[in-house]
Amino acid sequence: MDPGELTTFLLAFAVALLGAKLFGELAERIGQPAVLGELAVGVLLGPSLLGLVPLTAGILLVAEIGVLLLLFEVGLETDLEELLRVGAPALVVAVVGMVLPFAGGYLATRAAAFPALTAVFVGAALTATSIGITSRVLSEIGMLDTREGRIILGAAVADDILGLVVLAVVSQLVATGSVGVGTALRAAGLSFLFLLGALVIGLPLGRLLVRFVRGARVRGVLAAVAVAFALLAALGAQEAGSAAIVGAFAAGLVLARTDRRHDLQNALGPTVDVFAPIFFVSIGAQLDVRYLNPFDAANRPALLLALALVATGVLGKFAAGFSAWGKVRRSFIGAGMVPRGEVGLIFAQIGRQNGALPEPAFIAVVLAVFATTFVTPPLLKALKPAAS
Repeated sequence: MDPGELTTFLLAFAVALLGAKLFGELAERIGQPAVLGELAVGVLLGPSLLGLVPLTAGILLVAEIGVLLLLFEVGLETDLEELLRVGAPALVVAVVGMVLPFAGGYLATRAAAFPALTAVFVGAALTATSIGITSRVLSEIGMLDTREGRIILGAAVADDILGLVVLAVVSQLVATGSVGVGTALRAAGLSFLFLLGALVIGLPLGRLLVRFVRGARVRGVLAAVAVAFALLAALGAQEAGSAAIVGAFAAGLVLARTDRRHDLQNALGPTVDVFAPIFFVSIGAQLDVRYLNPFDAANRPALLLALALVATGVLGKFAAGFSAWGKVRRSFIGAGMVPRGEVGLIFAQIGRQNGALPEPAFIAVVLAVFATTFVTPPLLKALKPAAS
């Protein structure tokens, strides 16, 4: 990297990080997730407006590391016991909440005259629910430890696991250039085997690593070992033919089952807080605001697709809530499944990188993610059971 490139990178990194934190804080103050502020500042600072954050190789590399660390943190915060406690209702809600949005997204994209592979990726981007956003709102309104809250979080955990498998499948379909049942089944089987193998083989290794650093005197050694473990797991997943983020997520699942889980979360937090926002800023920076002008006839297909995806994304997840049973408020469960947040954006970015999502489809997915994330907090507050 020559001095000029280094100057550009350092300036862009500093501006993106400061902007992300400022706009994230503003979003939080108006009752919205910080990720929406980070997306918005990316649009503002990106090449199509102010041009202060050019999408250089350095910025994109930082964003890639941010994604891996973010999924590692999600895995670290995933409570598999929570899924087992709520059991069948959560699993049914998760499956229905994946099938309906996927089918709706696929059909809407095909109706907009996009090819089948693009439609598959768009449908996949609508499948996963954001654990972080939902759990934050549930905690704020005192619903985290209710039966409804536990079903929502259990279903969101299942959604994340199944969603990453779906991502690996559609990525493999794009790599082969065709939508084939055999290819899909092989990719799904490989991802499930990798996750299972990571838990079986990785758990004793993770415990060994944690024990190894227990008495370390060097500052930051726990975070360094955890990050290295996540990156190597991501590399292993990619080399095995799955997605790198599946490996990072699996590494988090493994270390979450050690006795240093909370120490790891605290140690990793500051690192994720620096790298992950750059990913969301980079997504916003990739949005060309010219495509958002509804008065330009060329933009209308993308905007209409975005509206269709928002409707599909909200209604599909909302309907999934009604597949739960027992004495619960089903509409509240459905609302809790709505936000896509960081997971949907990761899908969109990977689809763009591998050529599955052309610009109009990419913009439609990002707008749909933004909208579903935006409506969730007020929706949950409005539908909160009166007795809670």
